[in-house]
Amino acid sequence: MANAIIVINAGSTSLKFAAYALNAARSLPLICRGRIASMRDAPHFAADDPAGQPLGQHDWDRGHPLDHKTALRFVVAWLETGIAGIKVIAAGHRVVLGGSRFAAPVRIDDDVLDYLDSLAKMEPSHQIFNVAGIRALAEAFPGLPQLACFDTSFHRTMPEAAQTYALPKDVRDAGVRHWGYHGISYDYISRQLPKFAPEARRVIVAHLGGGASLCAMLDGRSVETTMGFSGLSGLPMSTRSGDVPPDALFYLLRSKLFDDASLEEMLYEKAGLLGLSGISDSMQILQESADPAAASAVEYFVYATLKYVGAYVAVLGGLDALVFTAGIGEHSAPVRAALCRKLAWLRVKLDPQANEANGPRISAPDSGVSVWVIPTDEEWMIAQHVQTLVC
Repeated sequence: MANAIIVINAGSTSLKFAAYALNAARSLPLICRGRIASMRDAPHFAADDPAGQPLGQHDWDRGHPLDHKTALRFVVAWLETGIAGIKVIAAGHRVVLGGSRFAAPVRIDDDVLDYLDSLAKMEPSHQIFNVAGIRALAEAFPGLPQLACFDTSFHRTMPEAAQTYALPKDVRDAGVRHWGYHGISYDYISRQLPKFAPEARRVIVAHLGGGASLCAMLDGRSVETTMGFSGLSGLPMSTRSGDVPPDALFYLLRSKLFDDASLEEMLYEKAGLLGLSGISDSMQILQESADPAAASAVEYFVYATLKYVGAYVAVLGGLDALVFTAGIGEHSAPVRAALCRKLAWLRVKLDPQANEANGPRISAPDSGVSVWVIPTDEEWMIAQHVQTLVC
């Protein structure tokens, strides 16, 4: 019987998972990926093999919600019976916020869980559900080792000035600081880039997807990143606003156009590409649209990214490599080309054919900065940490 690690990303209405085999080479080959979607009203399970071919599906009765505990019991049972010879011996969880206590992955116990629960007010859109998934798995499978991997941990190498806001000490002590997110993805890219560009020391990684951010890295360590206190600030995203002046938000509240709950909902769910275009939150749909509002939304996305790239070149004192990753970064040749055209002052020069083919190297041989497309793999990165620390 082959031992396996399960990696879990628990959300409010969905549960994503991936399973990896433990072998003598410690290479963690992928067994499958899957998810249970629409858990509140019409739960649906689907899993695919490493090639993306369907391995299994299951539907529950409409109108009968599925809780995380029941969902996880189903997933583990399916893994151990539906795929012959698999035994789940450890689990890793994506948790967005590790707070001031955790600058690295940590094995989970009751004290860790209580601390992570206490951070939910800082990051209400993901943290509470990430923690709920951990508790549910512990209840369903007591004694199963679990590890939490944090999106914030990678950024704890930023200089203190980069992690600080100009606020009174009591406010900073309450946890208001520049945390940074997408750290599991950046951790993975920092380990992959040396295989392609071993001499690159000053690097900007653009994690551009439904959530979008940039990270400035020096020698593989984070020194700046665009997401700040929560996953809302920085670049515009699919439905999240990115940077908005705080005084504008005070104005909206004073004008009674929003209360705190509806303002939060607007900024997280109705802004970004969707709010700018009024058409869609999908970059692909916007790029294919003839509507001027779609073109304006794409242009704004590129412009906002450009501003941060310029700032991060200054922070790094130059730039050796630019890396694109995540959904838009890996698949949108037009966005990459539009941004790189505006970086001609850095002597960035694309190879158009390589860019259309999605890389891996998309810069011309005479480019002053090497430019890459490197697919991210956050689930494998979590599994690697579980293998190192638990198995």
